[in-house]
Amino acid sequence: MAKKKLHITKYSGDVVPFSKERLIESLKRSDADEATINEVANKVEKELYHGISTKEIYNRAFAMLKAKKSYFASKYKLKKAIFELGPTGFPFEHFISAILTQSGYNCKVGEFLQGKCVQHEVDVVAVKNNQTILAECKFKSELGGTCDVKIPLYIQARYQDIKARWDFKEGHLEPAWIVTNARFTKDAHDYAECEGIYLLSWDFPYGNALRDRIDALSLYPVTVSTLLTQREKQFLLSRNVVLCKDLINDKFYLDHLGISETRKQKILNEIKLLCHV
Repeated sequence: MAKKKLHITKYSGDVVPFSKERLIESLKRSDADEATINEVANKVEKELYHGISTKEIYNRAFAMLKAKKSYFASKYKLKKAIFELGPTGFPFEHFISAILTQSGYNCKVGEFLQGKCVQHEVDVVAVKNNQTILAECKFKSELGGTCDVKIPLYIQARYQDIKARWDFKEGHLEPAWIVTNARFTKDAHDYAECEGIYLLSWDFPYGNALRDRIDALSLYPVTVSTLLTQREKQFLLSRNVVLCKDLINDKFYLDHLGISETRKQKILNEIKLLCHV
């Protein structure tokens, strides 16, 4: 008799067959070696039971990676770490600004721009080579969240109002950008494609999604650290220290937190591994 396929429960509540291949692909993002990845995948697979949540699978894989090396666990928790930038979404805006800055843009966060009818606050204004991007950041504080079609409908209306007043002597205005740490629904994608809106989410566009840009630029948020406490992370975010890279040059923040020299070196060593410094 064939072995019954094991099913797991996603964040959305959907029940789907377990895929070891997908687990291995997610583990590869930890930068762990192949032997470690296979060892963790095999151990997790042995502990599965019907209906287990993807959250529980993640927690078990994360704990195993952390036991091997904290750096592996830090990279593996990137998606969760982005959600930990909340709850206000303001650090997320600074995070997106940092990504665009590293890509050669001059960025401002929370700029007010006058439209034809009313004034609008734009999350990130990015300028490069006489091209201007107006990016709206839609932060979700819970895993499994989505951005539906109402978001691009609303953003496009604001964008058109700004564009109607735009002085093209200041440079070409690119199509509207919408950035989220979650996912867009099919209707949101369809409307954005029809209107020429650029969408950037956790896994879209393929190969150049938010997670791909973070890995390519080594721009990890401080929330990925497995060595900093939640209180310490919130302290850093409250002072606009959003990137791990910021701590390499601004070590005094760790001193201000009263972190011992030994622990400080462990934290900085982990960050240097993450950021390839």
